[in-house]
Amino acid sequence: MMTQGVLGFQYEGAGSAAGMTSLGGLPVYLELVRASGMVDAIRQHVRAAGEQGWLDAQMVLALVFLNLAGGDCVEDIERLEADGGFVAVLGGIERELLSRAERRRLKKRWRRERERTLPSPAAILEWLERYHDPAAEDQREIGTAFIPGLTAELVGLWRVNQALIGFIQSHHKTKTATLDMDATLVETHKRQALHCYKGFKAYQPLNCWWAEQGVVLYSEFRDGNVPAGCEQLRVMKEAPARLPGDVTKVFLRSDAAGYQQELMLYCGEGNNPRLK
Repeated sequence: MMTQGVLGFQYEGAGSAAGMTSLGGLPVYLELVRASGMVDAIRQHVRAAGEQGWLDAQMVLALVFLNLAGGDCVEDIERLEADGGFVAVLGGIERELLSRAERRRLKKRWRRERERTLPSPAAILEWLERYHDPAAEDQREIGTAFIPGLTAELVGLWRVNQALIGFIQSHHKTKTATLDMDATLVETHKRQALHCYKGFKAYQPLNCWWAEQGVVLYSEFRDGNVPAGCEQLRVMKEAPARLPGDVTKVFLRSDAAGYQQELMLYCGEGNNPRLK
């Protein structure tokens, strides 16, 4: 048996298979969600949900748990929904994660009685589509690298990530941030995806990993044809701004993609006092 945490559930042994779950580790993350104030940050910054249906907090948490459980696509959310033990825990503590006003409004958001604990794949895809700006596609030019700007919805999600990083920093303080900047190839078979330099269809997000804290500070989703070194100077100017204010030293660690004169000059000229 585990010690009671901040939420109203407790682990204990059982002699029966009824109500068993293969996702017994996920409720521990619910404790972290509560302790970190993640739902409060979502409530403050994320504005993608409509007037009907699921709340932003419910959508974000569903996707977080889908990733923690090893899901490969939104359809895998059905595996979580079918796990009676996990949905029983999640449904039971939902009242503790939502504010009193949200709980009052929740029933009014549904035309019919709610039947699921987690959003359906269709509902998740509809919610994710609101983070995309269709007008940005008009700026694409064949044969050139294109990086669309952040939508207001994406900015809200990054502010949630920034709040979580602040929570981590408050419990494990460090004055140094070593940023690993690198692009990662993610192979895909989507029809609209573009070919990467290795010859297969892929996406190539550029990430900044904060080594001392073990978290992603910045990530930019990119098409597969966008070179890893494209606009790294801009990223290096934006990423440190997301660090907590008590971080005083920032180091850059990169591979050959970062071997750019303008980037190295920026890091070495001292225009940003935190860059070393």
